[in-house]
Amino acid sequence: MQYDALKTFITLVEVNNFTKTSEILHISQPSVSLHIKNLEQELQTTLFIRSPKSVQITPTGDILYNRAKQIMAITEQAKEEILAYHHEIQGTLIIGASFTIGEYILPPIIASLQQQFPQLELQIIIGNTKEIIQYTKLLQVDIGLIEGQAHDHELIIKPFMQDELFIVSASNHPLTKESTITVEDLQQQNWVAREEGSGTRYYLDHLFRANGLQVRSLLTVSSNQGVKESVIQGLGLSLLSASVIEREIKSGDIKILHLEEQHFMRTFSYLYSPTMKNKRNADTLIEAILKKA
Repeated sequence: MQYDALKTFITLVEVNNFTKTSEILHISQPSVSLHIKNLEQELQTTLFIRSPKSVQITPTGDILYNRAKQIMAITEQAKEEILAYHHEIQGTLIIGASFTIGEYILPPIIASLQQQFPQLELQIIIGNTKEIIQYTKLLQVDIGLIEGQAHDHELIIKPFMQDELFIVSASNHPLTKESTITVEDLQQQNWVAREEGSGTRYYLDHLFRANGLQVRSLLTVSSNQGVKESVIQGLGLSLLSASVIEREIKSGDIKILHLEEQHFMRTFSYLYSPTMKNKRNADTLIEAILKKA
């Protein structure tokens, strides 16, 4: 049964006049008659006995009236609950994050969100940039946070934060004795890198190409923590985000090698499918990461 037809039926019962019903509902009198006719056909019963001077409800019409009032009340309650849902932060938000963001940028943001919105259930999927882009396109996550380059016409992609990368080494590496190093100093060095598809790996490869660096050996590790531990053990140099190495720099386990006249900046971005646009939970995360930035 259609909502509008039931609304017309209830109004007609209560005012007992087709003309008044049309005026109250701001519809034509033929529309009122059509609504009643459709209900009678659907229910295979006569709801009103019509005469030139009056409209009298039938026993089956009286049954429908009581149920229709209940249906309308439940419908209005559902509307209110749905409206509240869209304005309250609750339900589930699935976040896809590349490693640097997921392991170092996102945790304090998540902690804050959980304090503010205890009814919001958060799920975090961590992968490299290439994987997060794919998860977002397939709607396996509501929103993605990436550190690498992304150009995809199927997704909405917006920057939210600048990040600086540094060349790092073990604290006892010979190059740490220099206040600044040159490109020549980086020739034929051992390196530790993230895997292909990682945003951090993209920038390391760019460093190699742009400066024509010859690499003695390249160890690939698929996590930031693994890369750091490898660097600390003297297995090679690496290029890592400032947020990733903050603790190790303070403890003295890792040293930054300042390459003269070169800085490595990149942009963190959030991305989502157009079908997720204006999802309240995702908007809440976006607001939180923009404040963090």
